[in-house]
Amino acid sequence: MQLQSAAQIPGDVARASEVARVLIKYGLAGWLSGTEWGPIRRMLTSHGGEHLTDQPFPVRMRMALTDLGTTFIKLGQVLSTRPDLVGPEVARELSQLQSGTPADPPDVAIATVEKELARPIAECFLEFDREAMASASIGQVHRAKLLNGKPVVVKVQHPGIEGTIRRDLNILASLAALAERQGEFKRYQPVEVVREFRQTLMRELDFRREMRNLQQFRQNFAADHTVVFPKPYPDLSTGRVLTMQRLKGTSVGDIEQLHHRHIDCEALARQGAGVFVQMIFRDGFYHADPHPGNILVLAKGRVGILDGGMVGRIDDDLRERIVEILLAAADRDAPRLAEVIAVLAKAPPDLDRGGLSADLLEVFGQYGTQAVGQFDVGGALTSVTRIMHEYNLFMPSRLSMLIKCLIILEGTAKGLSANFSLAELLEPFRRQFVLQQFSPETWLRKVKRMRRDWEMLAESIPRDFNNLLEQLQSGHFAVRVKHPPLEASVNRMVYGLCTSALLVGSALLWVHEVPPTIHGVSILGAAGYLVAAFLATRVLWLIRWEKRGDD
Repeated sequence: MQLQSAAQIPGDVARASEVARVLIKYGLAGWLSGTEWGPIRRMLTSHGGEHLTDQPFPVRMRMALTDLGTTFIKLGQVLSTRPDLVGPEVARELSQLQSGTPADPPDVAIATVEKELARPIAECFLEFDREAMASASIGQVHRAKLLNGKPVVVKVQHPGIEGTIRRDLNILASLAALAERQGEFKRYQPVEVVREFRQTLMRELDFRREMRNLQQFRQNFAADHTVVFPKPYPDLSTGRVLTMQRLKGTSVGDIEQLHHRHIDCEALARQGAGVFVQMIFRDGFYHADPHPGNILVLAKGRVGILDGGMVGRIDDDLRERIVEILLAAADRDAPRLAEVIAVLAKAPPDLDRGGLSADLLEVFGQYGTQAVGQFDVGGALTSVTRIMHEYNLFMPSRLSMLIKCLIILEGTAKGLSANFSLAELLEPFRRQFVLQQFSPETWLRKVKRMRRDWEMLAESIPRDFNNLLEQLQSGHFAVRVKHPPLEASVNRMVYGLCTSALLVGSALLWVHEVPPTIHGVSILGAAGYLVAAFLATRVLWLIRWEKRGDD
């Protein structure tokens, strides 16, 4: 095991160096934005030939993640669902990330299938197309037929992709830990974001999870013959191979073909969106990526939904918070909505609740006068997330995924019919949620939860009090006072003193021509000068950043 780890070290170091090089390249382009000097512009170009110094930060961020490959593209796609974290502009730009990867050679894909299923391909399928019909970052898809002649698709994971992703995740974890120690980045919770991202991506690598998701969707809609989810075949599926029913239809994004088939697009928009609304508010288990490529129109007007890899869940606690938000929004109670958001986002003590209420009241003024049929759900949600970003409030990932899903769903449906109204579909569920909030079952559940909380508190108080007494008796009781602004000032002062000392020491090395030298210039002295210049630049940048934050 140690030999294997040692063998991986050169690859890990090389990859870490590549990541650092790309980040420095795109970060330097921000410092030199607007420059017209030819050598700099030629050096700072993307793989597509664009001059990076001409690009705004969101575009450079997308380009950098694209250059870094699969894992970082996936990270960008996850961050695109968190406008509260990265801001609406960055989230909108990152939503354009596409994770396409060239398909593996046919023999490689067939070898993977035979290894995973532990038998020759001919014993598994009557037919198996050697050429992939599509390829993404994690796997590729092949058409096939079962031994009984039924058409299927086989999703095959790229060889070695898991090791590559694990290596990149380790690098990301190191970068997040480094960023967590920097005051300007700590508020973005980089360690927590990377931890959640690791969980999400490792789940996506296990195709059995997608198989179980499809089985759950099929069970939830077993009585609804207007919607179809692909049937998975467990005996022909593993963690790296997934065999499922092939659905034949027209993408809802192909409007021309839908018109050619004489499909009523307005009715289709309501039908398709209605399926997702039922998943969200009836089942609490929903397909979280309703973009046009994942929704087909099958024969007899049925809706087919592909790709069960990205799903969301709504538990009782999140459901109750959603009800509170709906009640506050219906009453246009901005202070109450601000309190609910503060609790959800675990707001800091210095939150300007008055300012937050005022900004939310402005959103009510903009959207609150719209009739249900004209209410812009996506616009309202985007405005609220923009406000949360401005107040450094970060919502739970489950809620951000739900909001992103609703925004994509509304956009997909409006692409079919400009008259579509998501608010009209949500209205019956909103009333049902509110009625459930006052039902005896809900109150009984709340009482039971409160009783458990009080029992836990009653058990912990004597133990905590006993620990306090033991600390007092042993003389180890201490009170720590933390003052972040003062700590930052002291850190910068120490940073500046070290930089000055390095500058003076380098000057002495240079003046006395301390070897090794090149043409009379001390290499150690010159290197010290460069490091001191970098450190001084960083100190000035930190001071400028803090002043910008105070303004």
